[in-house]
Amino acid sequence: MNATPGPTIADTIGNTPLVRLDRLTKGWDFSLWAKLEYFNPGGSAKDRTAHAMVAASNLKPGDTVVESSSGNLGIALAREAVLGDWTFHCVVDPRANRATIIHMEALGAVVHRITEPDPETGDWLVARRARVAQLQQEMPEAICLDQYSNTEAFRAHQEGTMAEIVQQLGHAPDHLLVAVSTTGTVGGCLRYIEKNGLSTQVTAVDALGSVLFDGHPGPRHLPGFGAGMVPKLSTQIKPHRVLRVNDRDSVMGARKLVRTETILPGASGGAVIAAVDMLKDTFEPGSDVVVILHDSGTRYIDTIYNDDWVEENL
Repeated sequence: MNATPGPTIADTIGNTPLVRLDRLTKGWDFSLWAKLEYFNPGGSAKDRTAHAMVAASNLKPGDTVVESSSGNLGIALAREAVLGDWTFHCVVDPRANRATIIHMEALGAVVHRITEPDPETGDWLVARRARVAQLQQEMPEAICLDQYSNTEAFRAHQEGTMAEIVQQLGHAPDHLLVAVSTTGTVGGCLRYIEKNGLSTQVTAVDALGSVLFDGHPGPRHLPGFGAGMVPKLSTQIKPHRVLRVNDRDSVMGARKLVRTETILPGASGGAVIAAVDMLKDTFEPGSDVVVILHDSGTRYIDTIYNDDWVEENL
């Protein structure tokens, strides 16, 4: 007798915890909640994006996919490749965390490391995308799902992340803070809010030096946060507020969170915590403020949690 198929690792994507940060907000007159996206199987919110993009594609066993990633999407697509029996090539730059690259390679991904930024803009993302285009010329059969323009990212976070937050909280939050890069997460949350007529005010937390939302280009050292080019997704959305956080404040925010709440966030998670501190006097008494922590800091042990690295780079 054949056994009934059970759930796969992909079925564990989503329904991540929403926890209240009482120790961090001691003495403040609003409630702060954190959506812990590192509970996804690949350790980040990008699991939602990757699964949605693959589910909407026509990928077949034996196909080849090439994509640019700062790390988290690469891990998520590498897992999808194993489950779908196709080959995944990922282009990364030197800012990608060592543990992330090892994780991708353990899953069988072919990792392409670029060593120089784009000569005209000085940006690593532009250089990564140029390498993707080159690989597609070398491998005409290769498919690029393009996380920077693929609106399945919006759907993943509209139907998943934001819907879960409202359900878990029991009502819509008064404020939502989301770190941005490709802008898929914040865009999906905005679409849910608009579709349901919610009053939630959304702050896009961007990196200082990022060009998103009319930002000015500048040096950035933290992966997966901010952008050196304007992704197509970002042109389709308009956050209620944009707040830019520098690299060092992002590191301080991450370290503050782990020392108070024992939650070890990644670099972008540190940025949203820093943003809360910057905005705390503007939140209405009794309001509910939600932050999305996109990933865990375990992959950043050698960087943002390493004093020598921080002093040398920031």
